[in-house]
Amino acid sequence: MTFDSPAAHSPARSTTDSVAALAVLGDESRRRLFDFVRRARRPVTREEASAAVGISRKLAAFHLDKLVDSGLLQARHGGHGPRRVGRAPKVYEPSAQTLEISLPPRRHELLASLLAEAVTAVRPGESAHEAALRVARERGSSLGAEARGGDMTAFLETLGFEPAADGSGRTVLHNCPFHPVAAQAPELVCGMNHAFLCGYLAASGHPRTTAVLEPHAGVCCVELVDEVTDTGGGTAAPSCGRDAADHA
Repeated sequence: MTFDSPAAHSPARSTTDSVAALAVLGDESRRRLFDFVRRARRPVTREEASAAVGISRKLAAFHLDKLVDSGLLQARHGGHGPRRVGRAPKVYEPSAQTLEISLPPRRHELLASLLAEAVTAVRPGESAHEAALRVARERGSSLGAEARGGDMTAFLETLGFEPAADGSGRTVLHNCPFHPVAAQAPELVCGMNHAFLCGYLAASGHPRTTAVLEPHAGVCCVELVDEVTDTGGGTAAPSCGRDAADHA
């Protein structure tokens, strides 16, 4: 289930948060209220919502506020209904947040946003592939700057990478949020994934960690490595200090 949001420039809710929000819709009255507010295309009052669904105003207010608490709706005082206690009535409208459930987690809206920006922002002398890598790195840098000094693992979890340290200085990303597109166009999408994570690491204050393009079946094509850029087989994998486009 998805509803519109502004732009895909920041991490989405965690899957746990999204599941909790959607669980609120398990109640039939809440589903009907949510549907009514969504279809109204304007802010609605408690009185309007209760009349549309056929429940009391008090019960409608309870369910509407539960929908607000979950992030599915937003509320404010406004509108032109009857005033209570000298204030404009409370009105409800759809939230601007994106809510999407995907198991395992996928971030197709982020990938689409990066590709759209790359297509429209190709610089003179720059190939579409080069533009895609540049845009991905810039987006990662932007998010990294916002999260500077924060928990890297928590950030990766939010994006759906499912990171797990193996105890040897490597962090394996057990899920690719860009699958199955990455499987269809690995050179492009894996390169963008790598560039995105390199940009994040550079801007977020994790200088001892680098992203390494190291494809393995069943996991993300990128691993995070603490101060190591050699895979142990004598051939260095493309890391943040090297041009992954030449090695994809």
